[in-house]
Amino acid sequence: MTSTNKVKIMTISALLCALGILIPMYFPSIRVEPASYTLASHVPVIIAMFISPAVAAFVSIVSSIGFFIAGFPLVIVLRALTHFIFALTGALMLKKNRQLMHSVKSTSLFAVIISFIHAAAEVAIVTYFYWINGMPISFYEKGFLISVILMVGVGTVLHSLLDFSIAVIVWKPLHRIVPVSANARIDYK
Repeated sequence: MTSTNKVKIMTISALLCALGILIPMYFPSIRVEPASYTLASHVPVIIAMFISPAVAAFVSIVSSIGFFIAGFPLVIVLRALTHFIFALTGALMLKKNRQLMHSVKSTSLFAVIISFIHAAAEVAIVTYFYWINGMPISFYEKGFLISVILMVGVGTVLHSLLDFSIAVIVWKPLHRIVPVSANARIDYK
């Protein structure tokens, strides 16, 4: 990798980190704790995943700071920190198989797999808080199935798929305009 390419990747990483911090602070958010759905909050992390495992790890960790600065509860900040898991996993999958994003079918399957990994990590965090009585009373009244599995698990899968779609729409022209060595090249029309 040339030094010019390294500088481009560092610059893109810094911009993705900045977006990852700013989005939870300023974008619209629906908070039904422990669930929180902030429009496009996963987009910088997913684009970082398209570039490399190192960029994915760095951006996912730094972007969780945005949730902390924006004043989200600890359970939501820790949910954001789990993005490290799906981002690194996805980036490693893309690095191993660069053909994953060469068709709509394989891209869709990849998005579903990543979304389920994403949801499983967030459900694990919320389950821990649920069982140690770290949640508001209203969550215990709704029960585990509604509060954790439905609101966090299914909600995260849907939110992740939406943000993955946004990330693909942004990444497709971007990786042609700003050529850097990246794991994900989208070749379908």
